[in-house]
Amino acid sequence: MTIGPDETGEIHLDTQEWNSTVVGHHRLRHDLAVIRLIGEYVPFTAGQSVEVQVPQHPGLRRRLSPALPPSLDGKLEFHVRTVPGGWCSGSIVADTRPGDQWRIGAPAGWLTVDDWTTDVVMIAGGTGLAPLRSLLLELARRPEPPRTHLFVGGRFPRDLYASDMLFLLTRETPWLTVVPVVESAYDPDWPDQWYEDCRVDAGFDVDEMLEGTLAEVVGDMGPLLNHQVLVCGSPGMVRATVDRLIQTGTPAEAIRYEGV
Repeated sequence: MTIGPDETGEIHLDTQEWNSTVVGHHRLRHDLAVIRLIGEYVPFTAGQSVEVQVPQHPGLRRRLSPALPPSLDGKLEFHVRTVPGGWCSGSIVADTRPGDQWRIGAPAGWLTVDDWTTDVVMIAGGTGLAPLRSLLLELARRPEPPRTHLFVGGRFPRDLYASDMLFLLTRETPWLTVVPVVESAYDPDWPDQWYEDCRVDAGFDVDEMLEGTLAEVVGDMGPLLNHQVLVCGSPGMVRATVDRLIQTGTPAEAIRYEGV
């Protein structure tokens, strides 16, 4: 999207959209799927979100955050979780098929890591991990990536849907530390067949996880005075975490946040 004056001097918006084709639909949990696409190059920046239109709901736009940085070959990846009462997100999780044509547009957002930053704390709740993962992959391209701590949270251990990917990523990136956080160390009794079908051996053990909410765990660290802090997750999680960070002395101007 570009902004500029027309012949009368008035400011107007010029929107642009790009085509992308679903090439992979991976159901990881009963309420979560990873969607991979290839198509036209989309000029967003790592950490931003984009508007998507899916064939199941023509004309309806939903904002999602790519989990990969921009790619000249048009690769995109989205992590989508069903929102209670959200018939669009539920349809994307359950009904997306390879070959579906998506329309992508309107990049926006300000989850960025400044070039001069040497210490970063990222806090991801649920699929709030997606834009932060995009940023991590972008940081890995820097000659000297900043020291980065990623706190990734869920209610239960099995909610940490990307623990295997993050576990392997920490082995390749010595500047990254991942801290898994769960509200309960025990998974619920009811089965999730999607989780069982995609279980792998790689990942974090329960005894490596901190117990509590992300707001509680990060707040207990005390003030983050020399860090850039990025927070992404549900609106409630973001609000509670940002409030807790400020209450414990982290400067508000050091925090950037986005709800998903």
